[in-house]
Amino acid sequence: MSRLNGLVRTFQSTVTGMKAFLHRQRWKEALIFFCFVLLSFGFWLLQSLQQEYETELSIPLRYENVPANIALAPSVAKQVRIHVKDKGSALLNYTLGQKFRSITLDVQKLRKDEMRYIVSRSMLQDEISKQLLASTTLTLFEPQALSLPFDEQKSKEVPVVFNGSIETEGGFLVSGDILISPSMVTIYGSASLLDSIQEVRTEFLKIEKGKKTLVKNASLEAIEGVAFHTEGVSVTIPIEEYTEKTLTIPVRFVQVPPQYTIRSFPQEVEVSCNIPVSKFKMLTEELLVIEIPFRQLEENVSGSLAIDLSSRPEWLKTYRIDPNKIEFLLEQNARIP
Repeated sequence: MSRLNGLVRTFQSTVTGMKAFLHRQRWKEALIFFCFVLLSFGFWLLQSLQQEYETELSIPLRYENVPANIALAPSVAKQVRIHVKDKGSALLNYTLGQKFRSITLDVQKLRKDEMRYIVSRSMLQDEISKQLLASTTLTLFEPQALSLPFDEQKSKEVPVVFNGSIETEGGFLVSGDILISPSMVTIYGSASLLDSIQEVRTEFLKIEKGKKTLVKNASLEAIEGVAFHTEGVSVTIPIEEYTEKTLTIPVRFVQVPPQYTIRSFPQEVEVSCNIPVSKFKMLTEELLVIEIPFRQLEENVSGSLAIDLSSRPEWLKTYRIDPNKIEFLLEQNARIP
């Protein structure tokens, strides 16, 4: 408690000292002097802002709707410099307040002269005037007109491939091929650059907890120096609930010469298939085939052979065979006299 009382007394003495300082005559005189200086500066600033000045400003240029089969030269103007005259208050607004928007030029609406597009002086002046205050006078702007040289590009059609990661909810899987529309796109660029490009990829798509078929619009992954005839594609990702179906499939031997008989153990195996629920009834024993050519038996000396499906529906991606090996016995038939 004594420590708290000490802090209170220290605070009170400090406040008392500050009050005494502020009531001194010299401090009062200094404060009055600074107030007059500040007031004088304010009047001077207001007077100055009412006078006319001329200054230089810049407005950025932006080009849109550039045809895919051309490329504007790197030397095209990126901004236009303007000289304007107005009261100081208006010019201060340009530098500290209002920001100039980019002047957007629609290339497809410009006049074409051989291998260049032309932006006339009047068009440029109209675009500049739209951003100036009514009191502002435009005295000069550079460049006075724009000449936009361009180069024609070579073209090539390439496939679009999916780029991304897909995670599904438990019990759900991707049930088929990912479809991209359009599947082919036309790209434009220099001949040497196009020769090195065999495909284009979509922007990276991350799918999490998918539990139904998804349709996504995706941009194309940018390639420096290359333009696309389309800005994006539609990506369809088939996702379905999966279940397991087990079928008994016989092991068949083909191309067996008549003088041989093949005995296998077992003669049938269980194939457990992970399939979409919608295809459960569609999957039958007739669609799964295990055939072993006689040549494989001749080349095998162990009497044991790993087996796999030799025919299955395209949409069946995941399956398990039990057992995945068979034992076989190759017997030569007795000759008939």
